Amino acid sequence: MKDAIRETAHAGDTLGGIFEVVALGVMPGLGSHVQWDRKLDGRLAQALMSIQAMKGVEIGAGFGAARTRGSEVHDPIHYDAVQHRFFRPTNRAGGLEGGITNGEPVVCRVAMKPIATLKKALASVDVRTKEAYEAAFERSDVCAVAAASVVGEAMVCIVLADALLEKFGADSMRELVRNVEGYRSQLTDY
Repeated sequence: MKDAIRETAHAGDTLGGIFEVVALGVMPGLGSHVQWDRKLDGRLAQALMSIQAMKGVEIGAGFGAARTRGSEVHDPIHYDAVQHRFFRPTNRAGGLEGGITNGEPVVCRVAMKPIATLKKALASVDVRTKEAYEAAFERSDVCAVAAASVVGEAMVCIVLADALLEKFGADSMRELVRNVEGYRSQLTDY
């Protein structure tokens, strides 16, 4: 990756790329399957697409799932009698099913386009004269994918925190913790 960035910088060009955000320890039941605007996968996609220069978001197997048969995409459910818990040996759904977290890690991948400001002048048009014109070079990073990933992590945290508060509501942190602990204890009853 460093070599590709270095080579691209010497060529006066820019690179985009894909970063992945994985949220661990997300409890099942956050989000909604009832309303289109409360589905957690849609909310995550909107938040991640709102970051400058992002052009695609996939959750779990994402675009690859569209090229695969259902029998190879869906995550089977198993039961661990020793730990008394349901689990999935795979996580192709990326931790979300029907707009709701399923207890597996939430996995989002985001595609970022190359930065538009290049050291090489791009063809453009002078808005006054309508004549062909080469865009001016001001400055350019070569690749901002690493920096964008930090913003992506923050956006995923914001959306998950909002979903947590939506489900458990509280006027204080103590009340929120109590509500979450009560919910977690119910999960172990099954």
